[in-house]
Amino acid sequence: MNPLEQLPIPLLEWFRDNARSLPWRDDPTPYHVWLSEIMLQQTRVAAVLDYYRRFLAQAPDVPALAALPEERLMKLWQGLGYYSRARNLQRAAQVIVEQYGGVFPADYAAVRALPGVGDYTAGAVCSIAFGQAVPAVDGNVLRVYARIMGDDGDITAPQMKQKVTQAVGEIIPLNAAGTFNQALMELGATVCLPNGAPLCERCPAKGFCAALGQGRIGELPVKAPKKARRVEKRAVWLIFWENRVALRRRPDRGLLAGLWEFPNEMFGGQGPEQWGIDAELQEWGSLAKHIFTHIEWHMSILPAEAKGPALPPGWVWASARELKELYAVPSAFEGALRLVRKRMERVP
Repeated sequence: MNPLEQLPIPLLEWFRDNARSLPWRDDPTPYHVWLSEIMLQQTRVAAVLDYYRRFLAQAPDVPALAALPEERLMKLWQGLGYYSRARNLQRAAQVIVEQYGGVFPADYAAVRALPGVGDYTAGAVCSIAFGQAVPAVDGNVLRVYARIMGDDGDITAPQMKQKVTQAVGEIIPLNAAGTFNQALMELGATVCLPNGAPLCERCPAKGFCAALGQGRIGELPVKAPKKARRVEKRAVWLIFWENRVALRRRPDRGLLAGLWEFPNEMFGGQGPEQWGIDAELQEWGSLAKHIFTHIEWHMSILPAEAKGPALPPGWVWASARELKELYAVPSAFEGALRLVRKRMERVP
């Protein structure tokens, strides 16, 4: 028998006994499932829990999300990264309000057509919230499949994902589709771990897993090597005036689009003078690094004191309270934010 065909019953029994209690599982409305799945992209469950609760407090349903001011939306998302996810969430909510009267659509094609929703998210929402027998294949599922089947195909290749999606779709129990998809994802997240460190003794598939039987756990799954990230050396200026710090908004397109940032430039530039700000460099700040998908920022953080309040158009002076409550500064600047907070606490 195909090893994958042996999986459903032991997997569902294992999930019954081992499933984590998560708020979106305890109340799996379409909105809750969708929101959690978008938040969980590229982000650990532990990091999402507090964001999820805070977000629901401000936007408890689709119409509330559709109407949320963008500045508030970005502030709620601050620290989660990949901010286009938040904008797509709101765009999708607005589509649901305009086209479906604020009621989340149950049709797979309609869900898949929403901004920011791919095959995996549509499958997760339709199976978990609506009980439809459609697969939801993420990185965890790809890894589980590759090991159980002993498949050495590249799991980053689109054709491999198509293959796995079809295979999973053929074994989904019709009366437990959502539970099965969650169980498969849970197995990858908590037992069939990446980097050659799975907890095979706890796995419901240990009796028929090809990788385990063949001693190939460390070899699978196969992934094509990632391209090297480009390194940018940047100078990040913390320009203060009367215990406020200068912020500017990033462009509407590209990296960290539309968010607030401390003014910065490629290292070795002209500093505040290029922006028409008369400022004196203070003590040396610190060094920081932030890794994006394709770029690494190596940052020199440079505090300076402005000699007057003049700023370029669109820039703002932000107080400690405004940094905390109003302006969304991405986690790329977390090292700079720590210095700003210390300085503001020190200066009356």
